Parts: sequence; C-alpha cells; structure tokens
Amino acid sequence: MAKHIGIVAVSPEGSALCYREIFRHAARLIGDHGHPLVSLHNEPLEKYVEAVLRDDWETVGNMLASSARLLAACGAEFCIVPDNLMQHGIHLAETISPIPWLKMTDLVAERVKSDGRTCVGLIGTKRVMYGSTYQTHLGLKGVRVEIPAEDDAEGLNDIIFRELLYGLVRPESQKKVLNVVSRLADRGCEGIILGCSEAPLLISPENCPLPVYDATDLLAEEAVRCSIGDRAMPGRGRAV
Repeated sequence: MAKHIGIVAVSPEGSALCYREIFRHAARLIGDHGHPLVSLHNEPLEKYVEAVLRDDWETVGNMLASSARLLAACGAEFCIVPDNLMQHGIHLAETISPIPWLKMTDLVAERVKSDGRTCVGLIGTKRVMYGSTYQTHLGLKGVRVEIPAEDDAEGLNDIIFRELLYGLVRPESQKKVLNVVSRLADRGCEGIILGCSEAPLLISPENCPLPVYDATDLLAEEAVRCSIGDRAMPGRGRAV
C-alpha cells in the first residue's frame, strides 16, 4: 500500500501545483489504481512572510513542525514542503517533527549531478538566489550556480511577489523571465533551476532555452517514488 504523503503548504499556488503534479506522476508511475493518500495543512502565508522578513527562522521551523504534527495525526508517514525559501526552516523543523521530511534541495542537487551538469542558473526570489538554498548542496557536488544580474534579480523578485504568488500570469512578465534565462545561458549555464514554486506558471521545458530543473515537480515525483517504495524513505523525524 502506498505511504500517505503530507504536504506542508506555504504558498497557495505552489502547494496547489505540487498537489497536482503528485497525481500526474502517480498516474505515470503506477497507473490508475493504488495512488497515495495526500493530506495538506497550512499556516497563514503572511505569518511565514513576516517571520522570514525578520530572519526569524525559529518561528518558521516551529510553524513547519506544527503542520507536520497535524499531518502525522492525519496518518501522513512523511512530509514535504513545496516552497524553496522555507527549505532553510526544515533543518529546525525536522528535529521536532514526528515524521521525516523529503527535501527538494537534495533532490535537485541529485538530478543536476546525475545529468552531468557543471554550471546551472538559478531563478527565484532574491533570498533564494542570493542565499544558500541551492548553492551549498550543488557546490558540494562540484556544480557552479549562476544567478541573474542585480537588475534582473530585482525584476524577478517583483514578478514573484506581485504576480505569481497570486496566480497572475502576464505575457510581458513571461517574456522578461525568459530573457533572464537566455542571459544565463549566454554565461555558460547548462540548465536552469526553477527555485520558485510558482515559476512553472511562466517557464516550461517547451518554452525555455535551457533544460529545466523544476524543484516542485521533482519533489512531487520523488514523493510518489517514496510513497510506492521506489525510493528509500528519508531519515526519521523525532517524536515530540
């Protein structure tokens, strides 16, 4: 029987995309029957945003763990959070969570390395691009991470927070983001990491000039693989 997946939701759009992709991958991997149970819990998005803006990662970790405890009570056997920035809080949350966490940063680094890439571009919020969300994981595997120029990074940040977070998709914004990706390709990037859960609203393998590493989609796929036993379960959480 497939293991029960818990989604710790932060961004509504990103979490909805992840939920949808879980069942697309389930249909591809196991057919029409035997799909996993999936439960979702969220704390208010504004509480996460407020905590991040004041660099209060302890509060972020506690909110993530609170959702994990509720998901465990629903029967979830492991959990995921399809939000790139909140990956920083998982390290705090997993020490006080009763179920283990599958982390998107590990999965992206694994896939990029297995594809033999040596340099990839990263798009996301400024905190993701200028932080260590992916840089540390990929650097340890010998992969260089390039980020957009400052003006491009500001533009991406505005598009994410003013449009994508609310499900708004504007053709002019899509063109701007794809131009940013093209400039990263010109700098030698061999692939692009979608380090924003909502980025697939604008970028896809069909319209992108570089191979796409969609962190949310990879997380959904590997969550299904964990659920059906094709991938080892992550390390156990700690009971509280």
